[in-house]
Amino acid sequence: CLLYTSPFARGVMIGNRMHHHEHHHLQAPNKDDISKISEAERMELSKSFRVYCIVLVKPKDVSLWAAVKETWTKHCDKAEFFSSENVKVFESINMDTNDMWLMMRKAYKYAYDQYRDQYNWFFLARPTTFAVIENLKYFLLKKDQSQPFYLGHTVKSGDLEYVSVDGGIVLSIESMKRLNSLLSVPEKCPEQGGMIWKISEDKQLAVCLKYAGVFAENAEDADGKDVFNTKSVGLFIKEAMTNQPNQVVEGCCSDMAVTFNGLTPNQMHVMMYGVYRLRAFGHVFNDALVFLPPNGSEND
Repeated sequence: CLLYTSPFARGVMIGNRMHHHEHHHLQAPNKDDISKISEAERMELSKSFRVYCIVLVKPKDVSLWAAVKETWTKHCDKAEFFSSENVKVFESINMDTNDMWLMMRKAYKYAYDQYRDQYNWFFLARPTTFAVIENLKYFLLKKDQSQPFYLGHTVKSGDLEYVSVDGGIVLSIESMKRLNSLLSVPEKCPEQGGMIWKISEDKQLAVCLKYAGVFAENAEDADGKDVFNTKSVGLFIKEAMTNQPNQVVEGCCSDMAVTFNGLTPNQMHVMMYGVYRLRAFGHVFNDALVFLPPNGSEND
């Protein structure tokens, strides 16, 4: 895996931030800045981002599982499914537990142990999530994988700020390294515990990462719109029609959205058609960077 530090990479100062950190609103790169770099650098950047996708599934999700397998995950550099039990109809890695936090822990440990030298970004999603991996890679252009990035759609719960698993969770290889070092420390990152630990898996993850100096970062576009979304496009459009009927398209969602959640299998395929197939002739896109699907992918 070619590890290349983007000229736009920003470090995250952690120091003693454990007690007074306020999360950042991380924005996507400025397209004008990208257009100024040389073609050789653009090619190097396009090749440098290697995204490993983790999808947590259960047998009851089999129809969603099939849709995710046939749609957006083909654009990951590698995608694997981690299931709560052995399922014969689809290839998966059996976590042998129904507990979502245990599944998440085991999946992260497996991914780090197997692929820490091959991938620099790790994206975890539910089977109800649709992701545009090219937009994810573009967003990551300003991020240095050797820094402890942990980003997505942030939510505040009391004093805890965490990245919602509904919108997908992104960890840099440095964050994966730090998390892995804590998985065997029950005082800081227990598999199970008392009442204080009986919280959702994404909150559990945030608690563990805080001990490693890794904090939740909200991902936004240049206009401040979220790019990791916890709802479907349909719901966003419905809300926009109610709240700002004169700007339904503009007010709905970011043009460079990375994820949407709460989709049915049919909606997955509709999204796939809209994102990768449908074209408006005469409307020309001049993208400075091109991220191609991995070799062997059957999708465009």
